[in-house]
Amino acid sequence: MSQPTHWSSKIGFILSAAGSAIGLGAIWKFPYTAGTNGGAVFFLLFLLFTVLVGLPVLLAEFYIGRKSGRNAVDAFKELSPQRRQWAAVGYMGVAGCFVLLSFYSVVGGWVLAYVVHAFSGAIHAGTDFDKLFVDTIASPATAIGYQALFMLLTILVVQNGISTGIEKASRYLMPALFIMFLVLAVRSLLLPGSMAGVSFLLKPDVSAVTPGTMLTALGQAFFALSLGVSAMITYAAYLSPKQDMLRSANSVMWLNMLVSLLAGLVIFPAVFALGFKPNQGPGLIFVVLPAVFQKIPFGTALFAVFMVLVTFATLTSAFAMLETVIAAAIHNNEPRRRRATWITGLAILLVGIPSALSFGLWSEVKLLDRTVFDWWDYLITSWIMPIGALLTAIFTAWVQPREQVLAHMREGATVSDTLIRLWYWALRYIAPLAILLVFAHTLGLFNKLGLK
Repeated sequence: MSQPTHWSSKIGFILSAAGSAIGLGAIWKFPYTAGTNGGAVFFLLFLLFTVLVGLPVLLAEFYIGRKSGRNAVDAFKELSPQRRQWAAVGYMGVAGCFVLLSFYSVVGGWVLAYVVHAFSGAIHAGTDFDKLFVDTIASPATAIGYQALFMLLTILVVQNGISTGIEKASRYLMPALFIMFLVLAVRSLLLPGSMAGVSFLLKPDVSAVTPGTMLTALGQAFFALSLGVSAMITYAAYLSPKQDMLRSANSVMWLNMLVSLLAGLVIFPAVFALGFKPNQGPGLIFVVLPAVFQKIPFGTALFAVFMVLVTFATLTSAFAMLETVIAAAIHNNEPRRRRATWITGLAILLVGIPSALSFGLWSEVKLLDRTVFDWWDYLITSWIMPIGALLTAIFTAWVQPREQVLAHMREGATVSDTLIRLWYWALRYIAPLAILLVFAHTLGLFNKLGLK
């Protein structure tokens, strides 16, 4: 069995981890989720949960991955050989990545479809963007075809392991994505009536906070950082002991929040300026964004380039999800990688087909008013990710020996010991408490007590 390779550079890991974290969580899911949950108050809760809960759990996953040097399942076995039941957390994370990628690939297919739309001339000033989006996601052939293409691209990369080509590409494409976001955000802010969108995003009404909004914001914090599904454990297994995990995690967190903010500043000013509604749901970015680009000189070409960059960000997240499943399947036995990747990738594609049909042929097939796509999304963001994050926090801060954890976190660290201990305290108390409070709402306990 071969030993896991290491990232070639610190910045390579940060940008790759940021690419995994950013993906559609910040670019696609955050704008429409914020739009349907009050805008600014949701953004504020998202920031708080990311700093107080997301960052500590992210570092806990980094600890488990780097300390063990193993895949998500074997990592827990390695660190707690006398309590092998903790491996269930790894199994849940791997299963979560499998399910998450099954419906994530559907949206990834939409992104690819829009790349084709942009280069084929389907997107221009006279395009009915609402109709274009509906036609794209409602057609079974289009939805499944592009989903399959997205999975094919993911498989082709992951079958070759942690590619230094992807790591190198991240150094150029991720900054390019930031630059394009900045350009588009500036243009969006210059639209007449855009300040109403800025207020919607940045002027919170604290009185509007509800347990439901808190649950959604916490789920978004986990989804945006790829937490609770062991993806970051898998990536951290390739880390060198010389890497400063605290600074790396901090960089990943702030890059993620910056992209979320920029996505909001692109979408919401345009929503209000162009007469759209902020609660349009998953199609918001596909309907509003191309309309915004049409307001920019050479907008069609810029939109095409932007969607290519979004495709890259989307794929980097998919790589992490599939790598998490494959790493657990092959146990560092690299000769098994190619076959395992193709079998697993095709299985994910098949499981994801009902999600692809949820916006067209099977749109009326619902259980408790949720489509297949909605149920998978709810299962992952509201249950699997929070439970995975909770158990990860408990394992690191309560099961692992305290001094062992602190000693490992000091390896390669350039921050003060006070910050390391503060992280440990937040992981031990704040993160579990926040997650448990949200679960209380999920189980309806607040309603039984008369709290809403």
